[in-house]
Amino acid sequence: MRTQLSNSIKGAMFALLVSPFIANAQTKVTNLRPYDQTGINVFETPKDTNAIFENVKVNFGAGFTQSFQGLKHENDANNLYKITPGFNTANANLFMDVQLADGIRLNLTSYLSSRHHNETWVKGGYIQFDKLPFKGQIWEDIMKVTTIKVGHMEINYGDQHFRRSDGGQTIYNPFVENYIMDAFATEIGGEVYVAKNGLFGMLGVSNGLIKGNIDSILVVRDANGVITDDSQHKSPSIYGKVGYDTRLNENLRIRVAGSYYHNNSAGKNGNTLYGGDRTGSNYFMVVEPAGSAVTYASNAFSGRFNPGFTKQIDALQLNGFVKAYGLEFFGTYEFAKGRSNAELDKRDATQIAVEGVYRFGKSENLFVGARYNTVKAELAGLTKDVEVNRYSFGAGWFLTKNILLKAEYTNQEYKNFTDAIRKGAKFDGYVIQAVVGF
Repeated sequence: MRTQLSNSIKGAMFALLVSPFIANAQTKVTNLRPYDQTGINVFETPKDTNAIFENVKVNFGAGFTQSFQGLKHENDANNLYKITPGFNTANANLFMDVQLADGIRLNLTSYLSSRHHNETWVKGGYIQFDKLPFKGQIWEDIMKVTTIKVGHMEINYGDQHFRRSDGGQTIYNPFVENYIMDAFATEIGGEVYVAKNGLFGMLGVSNGLIKGNIDSILVVRDANGVITDDSQHKSPSIYGKVGYDTRLNENLRIRVAGSYYHNNSAGKNGNTLYGGDRTGSNYFMVVEPAGSAVTYASNAFSGRFNPGFTKQIDALQLNGFVKAYGLEFFGTYEFAKGRSNAELDKRDATQIAVEGVYRFGKSENLFVGARYNTVKAELAGLTKDVEVNRYSFGAGWFLTKNILLKAEYTNQEYKNFTDAIRKGAKFDGYVIQAVVGF
C-alpha cells in the first residue's frame, strides 16, 4: 500500500511538471523536418521567418523499426556466422525539439535501442538559428537567407544522409539498408547556410571526431626515433556544400548538389566519416565470422565497407535528384582519398549509387523501387582493387503518414578480397520492416 501511494504521488508530481510542455507540444515547432511521411525528400530544413513566437514550445517525436530478416550468405572458406530467418533487435529513436525563442530551435536526439547499443544514449544535439536576437535591419536582412547550426550533430556532407536509415528512424529510406560505403558522422562544430532563389551553399567546421577529445596524438617514429609522419597534429574538419534546388512546376523538381570534406590530421581516435554510424547495419550478421566472440553489437556493421581513412581524408560527393509526378531518381558519385595513422601512402575509394522509386496511390502511399550500389577501393597490401556490388529491389505501403510497411530483396557480392572472411563472399535474401515515425 505504501509503495502504491508513493508511486501515485510520483505520478502526480510528474504530470504537474510535464503538463505545460505537453500543452505546448500541440503547437508545431518551426523550421523542422517532419519525422513522418511528409519529411521524405526534405533535405536541408525548411526556413520560415514569418512564424510568430509566443512562448517556449516542446515537441516530442519518435522512430520505431522492427525487422524480419531472411538472408543467407557464403564464402570460399565456409567459415561464416550461422544465420537463419528471424526477427532482428527492434530499433527506437526519441526526438525532442524545443522552440527556445523567435527563430531559435534546439534539437536533441537519443537512441533508445539499437543493434550496436541496446541501452539508451544520446546521438547528439544542436541549436539552429533562423533569426538572431539582435535588433537592426541588417540582421533581419542577413537572416532572411541565412541559417546557423551549432552543436554535436549529424554533419551535412552529401545528400545521401537525408535518405538513409538512422537507428529506428527508417521512414525516409525507401530501401532497408544504407550505402555500402556509408558516409555519416556526428561531430562537434558549426554550419552556416545561405539560400536564395533555389541556389544554396553551406560551410562547416568541426572537430573531425565522433566525440570530444583533448588527448595528445600518437607520434609515429622510425627505429632511430625520427618522426616519420609529417601530419602530427590535430586538425579540424572543413567541409562545404553548394547546389541548386528548384520546382519547375507543381509536378517537376530538380536538385543537384556537390559536397566536399577535408581533414588533414585527425586526433587519437581517428576520423569516422565512413564509420560514424553508432546504431549498426540493417543486415544482421551477414559476412561475419563464426565464433563465440562474435556478437550483434561487436559486429554491428555487417555488409558495409569502411575504407579506413582515419588519419587523413578528402572526400567528394556529387548528388542528383529529380522527381517528376510520382517517379523519383536519386544518384550519387563519391570519391574519397586518405590513409590511416599506420600508413604513409594515401589510398582511393570510389562509390556509385543509382536508385529509382515510383510512388503512387492516394497521397503517394505506395511505392516500388530499385537501387544499384558499387564500391571500388584500394586496400593496403593488395595489388588489385577490391569491389563490392549490391543491387536491391524494394516496395512499401504507408498505412498512414506515420506507419510504413516495407520489404526489400537484396544481393551483394565481394570481389578481389583475399582475407578469409570476404574472399568469394556474397549474400542475398529479403528483409521486411514495420516502421513508425511521428
